[in-house]
Amino acid sequence: MPVGIFRVCLVVLTAIVNHPLIFPRENGTVPENTEEIIQKMKEREETLRLEQLRLEQEIAEQEAIQKALEKSAEVVKESKEEKIRWDMWTALSMVIFLLIELWRQDFQEGIWQDTGGEEDDMAVLGKAFKGVAFPDKAALASFYEKRILGTTGDMARMREMVEGFADDLLEALRSVCNRDADMEVEDCMGVGSMYENWRVRKPFVCDLIVPFAPPEPYCFRSQTWCSGDSFPPAEQGYGTIKVCRAGEDVTGCICDKTKLGEDMLCLLHSQANTTRASSEMEDLLCFNNTQYLDADQVMKWFQIAVTKAWNRISHKYEFDLSFSLLDSPGALKIKFRSGKSIAFNLTPVVQYENSDVYFISHFPRSSLAADLPSSTHWFLTFAVYERRFIQLVSKTLPANACHVSCLQILSFLHGKQCSLTGPSGLTNYHLKTVMLHLLQARPSQDWAPEKLEARLQDMLKFLEKCLHEKKLYHFFIGNGKVPAELRFPIIFQRAEPLNLFRPFVLHRDVYRKTVDTFHEMLRNMTALINEYTVHIPLAQTNGIHKESL
Repeated sequence: MPVGIFRVCLVVLTAIVNHPLIFPRENGTVPENTEEIIQKMKEREETLRLEQLRLEQEIAEQEAIQKALEKSAEVVKESKEEKIRWDMWTALSMVIFLLIELWRQDFQEGIWQDTGGEEDDMAVLGKAFKGVAFPDKAALASFYEKRILGTTGDMARMREMVEGFADDLLEALRSVCNRDADMEVEDCMGVGSMYENWRVRKPFVCDLIVPFAPPEPYCFRSQTWCSGDSFPPAEQGYGTIKVCRAGEDVTGCICDKTKLGEDMLCLLHSQANTTRASSEMEDLLCFNNTQYLDADQVMKWFQIAVTKAWNRISHKYEFDLSFSLLDSPGALKIKFRSGKSIAFNLTPVVQYENSDVYFISHFPRSSLAADLPSSTHWFLTFAVYERRFIQLVSKTLPANACHVSCLQILSFLHGKQCSLTGPSGLTNYHLKTVMLHLLQARPSQDWAPEKLEARLQDMLKFLEKCLHEKKLYHFFIGNGKVPAELRFPIIFQRAEPLNLFRPFVLHRDVYRKTVDTFHEMLRNMTALINEYTVHIPLAQTNGIHKESL
């Protein structure tokens, strides 16, 4: 044991004594190792310096990227704020533009409602009036006396005769109809130019409307284009009529709106009831499998009923009665044995609620009129209110006011021009609408008889302006200044104005022909009036001929 310990200690001592760092030899390699260590340390230092530079560069790049991101974020934020500001300004600009446009349209639409002086209304002649010589007062007065006044007595006698015969015919019609199943026919009413005393061109035709209602327990429920539901522009001015039982919900049973399965049955409507209801609707002149009144069915029923009524009373009269026009189912003609004839229109209508606005089954067509959307769409006529308005305004005008004279002369000139150059898109109803607008726009004293020439020029200027703009608004629809005495339905006053010249936008060929006819009428006006003028003193005649050359 001691020997072992001694050996270990000897080995340790020998190792210590022989260690090169403690007792270096003179030819040892310690200096060489020191230089290598120093060299390695320098290399290491250089490596660390390069690494430090690399890290500093990366940090600088990261900081640059961070700054760039922050700057881009600020730019995006500023652009968003600027975009929001721009959007706000854009929206505000659009609102201002729309308000200006609406004001401009309202201003244009309200021009005819202004009640300014004569210089403010139609003071500027249009291009069509340059070089046009208007007939003077003497020529107009002579023309009116010779060509217009002579027809007044004829119209009165014709109205009396036609009304008496129509009353007798409708009474016979009621007697041949089944009171429990057929429509109930009321008394007829006269409307239009013959009853407003301004028709001038022959043949004279009386327009009579005949209101009718369904038998009990049914009733009519109407819907117009301005009642809330959206109607396309082509259907403005029209409405539909639904035949319902009294007290029936207009919307109908839910089984009509929901598709039931084959094994399901509505407890209220069996198949037998459905068949019976469909048959009843056909008997009530409705369109196929609907509750909507069919204008074609109504006219067929009315023609058959009129034929039966005439067969019952024909023995009392010494003339024949026939339907004269295929495209106007209510057009009738009385033929006397002498060869003379009298034409009149007897048209069934449906009253709109409790007013004097009527749905008319067929309306006189013109080259402007488009085909009806369907036979369930009925045109609305305001003829009764138009007649009442003229009567109401006439009470405030001077004696022998010239408003009707202006309309008669303009109607004659236009009709004469159309007979020479062919029909145009203008109708007598358009001419009457112009007069109604000016009647409301001008003071009462402006319609004195001595101002016939000035007012006729106003009507022509107004008509030219409407043709140029392709805008002639219906007098009652959208007109908030209708006199309260007429008790006109407020729903039509609040509706959007109805442009009677809208078809001109769609039919450019008709528009071009209408404008050409109007211009030609202006150029020929003096010659047309002189043709029907009695002899005037020579001085005045020479002056008129000089103007017409």
